[in-house]
Amino acid sequence: MQKLGKREEQIMQIVWQLEKAFIKDIIDELPEPKPHYNTVATMVKILTEKGFLQAEKIGNTFQYSPLIPLAEYRKQDVASIKKKYFGNSFSKMITHFAKEEDLSNEEIDELLRIINAKKSS
Repeated sequence: MQKLGKREEQIMQIVWQLEKAFIKDIIDELPEPKPHYNTVATMVKILTEKGFLQAEKIGNTFQYSPLIPLAEYRKQDVASIKKKYFGNSFSKMITHFAKEEDLSNEEIDELLRIINAKKSS
């Protein structure tokens, strides 16, 4: 699976959230200053060619929906970050975030629950 560029990922985040979207819907969700319609249409066309989006013709326009689920892309992206920055070590990655992030007690408890459940299975 290909890595998305910054703008591509921004558009995909919107389509993943909306599940189905027309170009106008995507533009409405983008922050100011809004890009031109043709700019977004070009990015959506590229995402369709890359296999991230599918297009369904409705009337005289197209509605787009994701072909790649967010969870699948996230899994691949996190695996890439783990490999690139943490020597492919999950424990090094988690240690980094545990040290760098201001985790709440609830977040720490949740992490411990997940780790303990994984040990039990």
